[in-house]
Amino acid sequence: MRVIIAAAGTAGHINPGLAIANKIKQEEKDSEIIFIGTTRGLENDLVPRAGFGLKTIDAYGLSKKLSIDNLKKMYKTFKGYGEAKKIIREFKPDIVIGTGGYICGATISAAHNLKIATLLHESNAFPGRAVKMLAKKANTILISFEDAKDRIKHAKNIVYTGTPVKITKKDYGINEKLKIIKEIGLNEAKPIVLIFGGSQGAQKINEAILGILKNKLNKNYQIVWATGPKQYDIIKQNLQDSNISINNIENAKIMPYIYNMEEVMNVSNLIVARSGAMTITEISNLGKPSILVPLPNVSNDHQLYNAKVLESIGAANIILNNDLTYDKLNSQIEDIVLNKNKEIQMAKNAFKVSTSNVEDRIYEEIKKIVKT
Repeated sequence: MRVIIAAAGTAGHINPGLAIANKIKQEEKDSEIIFIGTTRGLENDLVPRAGFGLKTIDAYGLSKKLSIDNLKKMYKTFKGYGEAKKIIREFKPDIVIGTGGYICGATISAAHNLKIATLLHESNAFPGRAVKMLAKKANTILISFEDAKDRIKHAKNIVYTGTPVKITKKDYGINEKLKIIKEIGLNEAKPIVLIFGGSQGAQKINEAILGILKNKLNKNYQIVWATGPKQYDIIKQNLQDSNISINNIENAKIMPYIYNMEEVMNVSNLIVARSGAMTITEISNLGKPSILVPLPNVSNDHQLYNAKVLESIGAANIILNNDLTYDKLNSQIEDIVLNKNKEIQMAKNAFKVSTSNVEDRIYEEIKKIVKT
């Protein structure tokens, strides 16, 4: 099978594309797969590192606002459409797959006009503008949340598959779990709250956790906190200004990044995080209660819609970014982790939207399209 995957910008778009590529390679070792991206996004690091070729074109997200800058971007994106068409003609793919973002506009449109089969994967509960615009052109649209289905109009075929993620539920034995907790630098006596804001950190969440630690509110629970590499030194200095050593805080372990995230998520009692599509999928697959702080000012407030998927089934609490304070967050943390029955029920509820065999489902849909 010859495949082109359009994925650009953030890990939330690129990682599903890589998971799909790896699945195709696993099933069909002789497959030829290349990615189309831009010169600006994480694809320039993640795609070559995963062993796939990357071709770049000019493509931008377009605003309705009329300005010189937007006109320039429109021109470059139109030029990118021609570049995508050239790549597709030369590579001769059996299918072109888009995993969201503005790169899909030029690439999927070019493939459609060249009468090449196309497939789109939408990770968010509220579909992005590109997916909505391309709905008529794609042979099939794969969705991660059932909620997305009614928000995509005029699609030929919509299939619920879920989003492929690396982190899965592990049933650790007692000794194995204790070993992981000890390696973190915590103990098994108190509940563990995992806090992260993505690879870049989340300033508002970080400020709230600083408030909890400075006021010593976490006496009844433990915190393992990934600040994000860019925020770590700032937080270290902030604590130092209050005569607190970042490496010596009671009931807390603070680090720039968590490399064994699958282990840490599995042994935690509660997760506090943003609500990107992959995070929501991981939380539901693990069956974990969560407090979600959607990133504001992103396209169509899609993180808020993602968070509502879990909130609506009683698996998560939502605190809006502007409403987040350290005392409100602490109150909600304690309400969950100090109430075992509530924690267990929220965990059970999270499983209701969990997905399994996602890569198999996606591959099956690809084969249906390529065979027709």
